[in-house]
Amino acid sequence: MFSEDSAAEGALLIKSIILYSSSSLAFHIICDQAAQDYLQKRLALLKHPQHDILVRFYRIPHEHMVARIEREGALHTDHSAGVPGLMKLFIHEILPPTVERAIFIDTDAFFISDPAQLWDRFDALPPGVAISMPSHPDQYEPEWHHANRICSCIMLLDLARLRDLRLMDSLHYRDDPHGARVPALAPPAFEAMYGTPVPDGGSARVKYADVKLGDQGYWWAIVSHRPELFEHLSYDWEVSSCLMDMYNVGLGDDAVDEETEARYQVHTDDTPEAGRAVLPKMLHFNCLDGVARYYEWPGWSDPDNGLAQRWLPALRFHLGYKWIWLNQPLSNASLTVETLLDVKFADELFAESRSAT
Repeated sequence: MFSEDSAAEGALLIKSIILYSSSSLAFHIICDQAAQDYLQKRLALLKHPQHDILVRFYRIPHEHMVARIEREGALHTDHSAGVPGLMKLFIHEILPPTVERAIFIDTDAFFISDPAQLWDRFDALPPGVAISMPSHPDQYEPEWHHANRICSCIMLLDLARLRDLRLMDSLHYRDDPHGARVPALAPPAFEAMYGTPVPDGGSARVKYADVKLGDQGYWWAIVSHRPELFEHLSYDWEVSSCLMDMYNVGLGDDAVDEETEARYQVHTDDTPEAGRAVLPKMLHFNCLDGVARYYEWPGWSDPDNGLAQRWLPALRFHLGYKWIWLNQPLSNASLTVETLLDVKFADELFAESRSAT
């Protein structure tokens, strides 16, 4: 989260996780000062959580993010998320080795069910799988290299596995003089999809050409090149307003059966979810353009808008649910908040360890 606006969205996501969770929680938030300040004001209202909660803020200056991208060698983005958006490719480097698994979720989403069910999906992943996210093989967009066939908006990441594979490259790895260098996984994947890096304008840098959708374009190259590392994640966890139109699922008849529900769905034919009713567990309101915070989108006030008709009540409930209502006065659980300043990437720690030997 790298602005107060992203933190405002993220606060709603965090609130929903705390509201529905049946187990202890650990939030690892990569952010700037403005985002942390906003979130801490909300967290300060939580005096008696139902379960133990750890919130750890990872503060990374913008110039350090830029430097990490430059050490990779050819990453480039024209996506609105900018440099912070590319940090999704480096989560395994930012979080410490003690964090072996993590779920990444875009800020413009919130849960409507127990997030522990999603965490349990890790135990169901086949051996060797390191990345699980929704896939949409029915999507077709050659100009994007079909990067819309996945959504990096929600990802189950086996960070330990990604570290072992050395997911991303670095100048520090390439310059390793000790003969212990492990080739990074990503460069062959990027070149297989986007070709050899080309000059980046008039600068001395090079870049992979025609990468669209920011980090998602790079994730698409990785999972396309190494499909054994990938597992589809159910649409239940990605009921998305962007391209998918929420699969035409929404609030309504509470007595509908699954067979009837499935008949009215869209964008599920020719996908892993074909013939099955999508059972929403998390809502993702992306591509609501023109506003900094998705819940301020003008379409919510349009009585003829299909998205608003199906989901506005859910948005209003979760947006208006007060942080103080999360308190459980008889609970002995605690909230712990930590801040790590000037966090170093794993490639920097690698270089430091080599120079010390």
